[in-house]
Amino acid sequence: MRIKAAVLEEFAQPLTVTDVDLAEPRAHEVLVRLVACGVCHTDLYTASGVDPSGYSPTVLGHEGAGVVEALGPDVESLAVGDHVVTLFSPQCRECEHCRSGRTNICLAIREQQNKGYLPDGTTRLSRDGEPIRHFMGTSTFAEYTVMPEIALAKVNPEAPLEAACLFACGLSTGLGAAMYTAGVRAGSTCVVFGAGMVGLGAVAGCRLQGADRIICVDLSADRLGLARGHGATDTWQAGEDIVERIQAETGGFGADYTFEATGRVDVMRQAAEAARMGWGLCTVVGVAGKGETLDVIPRWLIQGRRIAGSSFGGVRGRDQVPELVERYLAGEIDVDSFISHRIKLEDINHGFELMEAQDGIRSVIGF
Repeated sequence: MRIKAAVLEEFAQPLTVTDVDLAEPRAHEVLVRLVACGVCHTDLYTASGVDPSGYSPTVLGHEGAGVVEALGPDVESLAVGDHVVTLFSPQCRECEHCRSGRTNICLAIREQQNKGYLPDGTTRLSRDGEPIRHFMGTSTFAEYTVMPEIALAKVNPEAPLEAACLFACGLSTGLGAAMYTAGVRAGSTCVVFGAGMVGLGAVAGCRLQGADRIICVDLSADRLGLARGHGATDTWQAGEDIVERIQAETGGFGADYTFEATGRVDVMRQAAEAARMGWGLCTVVGVAGKGETLDVIPRWLIQGRRIAGSSFGGVRGRDQVPELVERYLAGEIDVDSFISHRIKLEDINHGFELMEAQDGIRSVIGF
């Protein structure tokens, strides 16, 4: 079928919205009609050419939600008409990692997905007979996409898809970092560095876990105002003295849980040093630049602090994204406040400009 899609032709150049061909789904694959897609920093990161694992041409986009239009052979868990959220982090439920219960990083299709292919090593996207690679196994900057069955989460059809799409990446990553990776305990003190989509999600996750005090740190007064709405009890301007301030506010010990959601290694170090002596846990969610390293004084770790990384917030997509969507429908998560701009696919490059200008939290493409 012929579809419109936003193609990354060359790094550091605007995306091209053009017609491409999309082949029918093969075994264990599903055709999805996209209804909404968030414009995430990861898309911009790859488009810029900074991502060492990036490739082109490819159809970008990974924060999508839509409706199942057709099934390939042997699809068992989905039906035509189902509402789904796309998962760049799949869940096969059968590989060693999935069965372990210790991680959400599924191994089933990881190798081919990282190369821009579907599980059989080929693409369904092409133009003039030349293949176009998939992005993060999703390629949601398009009217339709073909994806593996294990990379789609079936959600309640009552959830508006422009809200549900945010659970495909940024919002779930923040929520999950607090709820699943860190497992924040009720009554604890938490500090979240960064008040973008992921950081605000972490604030909400800390609230849902029953944290007693939630401090959000950012440079933007507007974003800190949003953090209040999602559960932050304190909002502080970022600065070089932030670790000392946190220690002073916690009896000299530090916070029970800290979360880094900026991608800056200097902030990662602050988050690690702000964690409580004895049992403090620093969860790193932000993606640092190529070649950057985190410099941490070993003495801080010997004193009982821990540092953990979190991919997709530790969320097991097919099982837990539907649960998070249900909590949104129950009024526990204010998703609507994250949607700053509603744009068309043709406006994708403007969506990147808005992100670079830190204008709002999320631009959502409506198809």
